[in-house]
Amino acid sequence: MQFGFAAVLCWSTVATAFKLSLQHLSPAQLVLYASLVSTLVLFGIVLYRDQLPQLAQQWRQAPWHAIKCGVLNPFLYYFVLFAGYDRLPAQQAQALNYTWAIMLSLLAVPMLGQTLRRWDIIAAIAAYAGVVIIATAGDFSRLQLSDPSGIGLMMISTVLWALYWIINTKQQGNPVVGLLLGFIVSLPLTLAVCAYRGELALPNWQGFAGAAYIGLFEMGLTFVLWLTAMRTAEHTASLSNLVFLGPFISLLFIWQILGEVIAPATIIGLVLIVAGLMVQQLGPKMAKAKLASQRSTP
Repeated sequence: MQFGFAAVLCWSTVATAFKLSLQHLSPAQLVLYASLVSTLVLFGIVLYRDQLPQLAQQWRQAPWHAIKCGVLNPFLYYFVLFAGYDRLPAQQAQALNYTWAIMLSLLAVPMLGQTLRRWDIIAAIAAYAGVVIIATAGDFSRLQLSDPSGIGLMMISTVLWALYWIINTKQQGNPVVGLLLGFIVSLPLTLAVCAYRGELALPNWQGFAGAAYIGLFEMGLTFVLWLTAMRTAEHTASLSNLVFLGPFISLLFIWQILGEVIAPATIIGLVLIVAGLMVQQLGPKMAKAKLASQRSTP
């Protein structure tokens, strides 16, 4: 639980870090320098764990899988995510980003052959109602989006992130090594984009500090913390529930550090999104527990 809470706390700070860093870097530059830091951190972890031979082994076993993962994450996902954050207030962007789990359940139907449960449908209705409230700033009279491009980018980012995890269901081998492989694949692509856009200049210290923070606590180290928490937890359900604290802690950082006035529409929309996530995760477990109780009753 300590590892899990540390991971959630780190993830709760990154929306604020994104906005601060984007004051000094373009989205492409932020992807490049954050990915570089994360690659070095992950390489250090793999080296410390004496897992370096697995890097070449996993590449030889499934090079195409590593390429697909690297293109999706970090290359495409973070480029689109940072572009969305560059256009939207942090409170809106981070709330919309939390709908990726709902998108995952929807995409799993055509891609993994899964069926939509009633819990998934209820969760999707609640979550995307929250998206509409946030996207329109609560003004339903005209249903005019506050920033169509920014909102579109954030919703595309949820599709990319969901696709990444769907592809990862077929991954075999060490997940940290697999993540490192993805970053190694992504770096030349991000470098090429920055070169094409004329954005290869070295950042100032504020930009590099922000990129380093994101590379550590969004892309790299926090992933390892969460994996450790999942591996050592006695009850993974209690651990998973910690995730629901993340968006609300994030709003506190956005309010205190960025100085954004948190709009009522953001809070209402976020509550609906988190409620949808809770229904999706807890509903089936409650139904199973109720069924087991009925069967045990004479």
